[in-house]
Amino acid sequence: MTTDGFTTCLWFDDQAEEAAAYYVSVFKHSSIGRVARYPEGAPRPAGTVLTVEFTANGHRFVALNGGPEFTFNEAISFQIFCADQEEIDYYWTKLTENGGEPGPCGWLKDRYGVSWQVVPERLADMVGGPDPDKAARTTRALLGMGKLDIAELEKAYAGE
Repeated sequence: MTTDGFTTCLWFDDQAEEAAAYYVSVFKHSSIGRVARYPEGAPRPAGTVLTVEFTANGHRFVALNGGPEFTFNEAISFQIFCADQEEIDYYWTKLTENGGEPGPCGWLKDRYGVSWQVVPERLADMVGGPDPDKAARTTRALLGMGKLDIAELEKAYAGE
């Protein structure tokens, strides 16, 4: 096994190139890499996109045009840890626009059905910290939110 980490393969019907371009536009430190095309005799027309390699925020992906057999669901999601409310608002807006769907507790689906968790960096410390009262208050606040509000989570954590 190489030491370069993992590459996530995302299976699309026929939107791999479009989706890769979209993700590269949303995240910093992103770029498109190799594009492979179906050859003659393949299950899709020769010359159409088979895979697109791309990097989004430093994470490697391959977008695959595999057909309609498989779709995304919430069993797999990507977490975006945000430094501040501005960052949460940015990702929430970008990933829900043009067909994305907001969900509960900081979760959303983008226009392709990929699930994301847009959360403050400090959330794990707040809900998993050593003080059970603080954790319970923060968790109750979290469960009542769609897009997360850092100020409200901090107030709950502080007991205000």
